[in-house]
Amino acid sequence: MKKLFVLLIAIPLFTGAFAQTEDKMEDNSNKLVVLWTSGDPDVAEKMGFMYTYNAKKQGWFDEVVLIVWGPSAKLLTENKMLQDYVKEMQKVGVTVEACTACAQMYGVNDQLSEMGIDVKGMGGPLTNYLKEGWKTLTL
Repeated sequence: MKKLFVLLIAIPLFTGAFAQTEDKMEDNSNKLVVLWTSGDPDVAEKMGFMYTYNAKKQGWFDEVVLIVWGPSAKLLTENKMLQDYVKEMQKVGVTVEACTACAQMYGVNDQLSEMGIDVKGMGGPLTNYLKEGWKTLTL
């Protein structure tokens, strides 16, 4: 009888905990993170930026994040056309973030920050985007 009583109490508690875990899981399938690592301006302009901009502007994704990482950090600070494109992306709601370690390697931390880019450690945030199930595009 005691086992039945314990079981009757444990089942609702266990299933309640499971239900809470399911409720906390967010559907991130409508979120996009674009990891831009290329130092090639053609790759940025003719593929990455075009898609990233339209993914947000056209409503293809609810949230769009562009991560500036590696050689793209230096390229962005040297290319006015790409800077203007980033401004347009920001205007339509694309969040732009940059890897501080990369920016420091190229000496462009301040320049990226002045563009309104959130320059920070990106290992953790990128890992979270991936683990949370965001769609990911790398260029």
